[in-house]
Amino acid sequence: MDKLSKNQEAKIAAVAEIVEKLKNAQSVVVVEYSGITVEEVTGLRAKFRENNVDYVVLKNKLFARALKELNIEGLDNILEGPNAFAFGTKDAVAPAKVVYEFIDKSKKECLKVKGGIMGTEVLDVKAVKALSEMPSREVLLARLVGSLKSPITNLVYAIEAIRKKAAGEE
Repeated sequence: MDKLSKNQEAKIAAVAEIVEKLKNAQSVVVVEYSGITVEEVTGLRAKFRENNVDYVVLKNKLFARALKELNIEGLDNILEGPNAFAFGTKDAVAPAKVVYEFIDKSKKECLKVKGGIMGTEVLDVKAVKALSEMPSREVLLARLVGSLKSPITNLVYAIEAIRKKAAGEE
């Protein structure tokens, strides 16, 4: 009986850890893995680390319990078989982007996207694919800064041209 309670305590702790991961993640991608080599997994994990993505294999039942605690519904049908979960904490696009880059590069069917989560919204495979095609947060911010900077730069050039014309420097 004591052993059972320790096992239950371990499961409760594991679910709490998954809940925390889900709360901190901007997005999660669920992938089915099969036939992936140790070398490929090592390379994939390194790529995930480079992109601040936490890639873990979790028990489906524990993940389902964590989802239930957070009132996230709609993933029950994909939580079967060998699944891995990619949690993107800093960039919502990163997990999907890394997974699809790996799939395109490997030319093998060892990873298969099954769905995902963004916030509390459940994503189907098409939505995860669309997410992977979006620019990263850094690229979007750079574009925003460029867009904001452009009118100011043009204004400076116009004022400088008027100043030169008024001073007869043309």
